[in-house]
Amino acid sequence: MADRMICITWGENVAGREQRGLEVFNEAVGLYGRMQQDGRIESFDVALLPPNGGAIDGFMLLRGTADQLNAVKEDEEFQRVMIDASLIVHGLCMCDGYANEGIAKQMAMYQEAIAKVPQDGAAAESSGRFARA
Repeated sequence: MADRMICITWGENVAGREQRGLEVFNEAVGLYGRMQQDGRIESFDVALLPPNGGAIDGFMLLRGTADQLNAVKEDEEFQRVMIDASLIVHGLCMCDGYANEGIAKQMAMYQEAIAKVPQDGAAAESSGRFARA
């Protein structure tokens, strides 16, 4: 089961490049479909968001192992799709993430780190994080 993911988000289309945007979107979906069929990724999802006043109009999640997703990022066709996308949308962003068993490992490391930090509340107050009434 996939324990890693790549999350690709984007914002508005660049005005006047909408047609090319559709082409690049379809190229990306086709590429990820082929990667899934070939076993190069475990799965992928696509989401389009309605106008929301935010910076994200949609996202794609690619799921796989660390090795699979590292290979995806090195794949020339993937890189070309990302370059093409960067020319037709605002705010293109790609980041790595954890899923399934990958979350458990990350949370265990986080819990270890928390155990090393004082949990008395005074530190949070002195940092200015909590407003005083």
